[in-house]
Amino acid sequence: MKKLTVLSPLFFTLFLLSACNGSADGESPILDINSQGTTTINIGSLSSQLNTLPLGDLSSAEAESIVFMREEEKLARDVYSALYNVYGTNIFTNIAASEQTHTDAVSVLISRYNLTDPMATDVVGVFKNSELQFIYDVLLDSGSVSLLEALYVGARVEELDIYDLERLKDFVIDNDDIMLIYNNLLKGSRNHLRSFDKQIKNNGGVYTPIYISQEQYDDTINSPIEGN
Repeated sequence: MKKLTVLSPLFFTLFLLSACNGSADGESPILDINSQGTTTINIGSLSSQLNTLPLGDLSSAEAESIVFMREEEKLARDVYSALYNVYGTNIFTNIAASEQTHTDAVSVLISRYNLTDPMATDVVGVFKNSELQFIYDVLLDSGSVSLLEALYVGARVEELDIYDLERLKDFVIDNDDIMLIYNNLLKGSRNHLRSFDKQIKNNGGVYTPIYISQEQYDDTINSPIEGN
């Protein structure tokens, strides 16, 4: 799968501006979740579970997806960090810290398969992938308008993450170790989407999804926080 195939639906939409539970019996949980749904990945527990899985053959599409997801999780971290600097609202700094562990989880795969890390030099708001750079710039501009718009941006980042992870799982990934991480990233994204939706409603807003269906969005926000 070519990189543009993965990204192009997201790129053009911006112009309009479980299979794996994450832990097994007797193993430490991969996800740490607080009462607000902020979902952190325990890298030590994740690494322990990965060590029980074989190193699979990596297709070029799988390798491409790993590199892409490394920077997409960085995108979430960087957007939330920047929006916290604007508004000082805790949801942004809390989830930004969580997103750091999400991009760290993808880094484990990069090391495992000896891939070139696009975050070898990690500068906030700067991306190797030009389309992710564009997405970051557009989202940050939109989120700087008001706190409510910033919360909309948070929901948009999370549904974008859900869209990509599900797309990659369905059409690209067949390695169990990649699936383990992507499934846990999905849980985190759904939990964070629930958190942003709650804050949007508390601020008098109503969010309309653009990457996932309204039905999927409603099913997600009306279901409980997901754990291990």
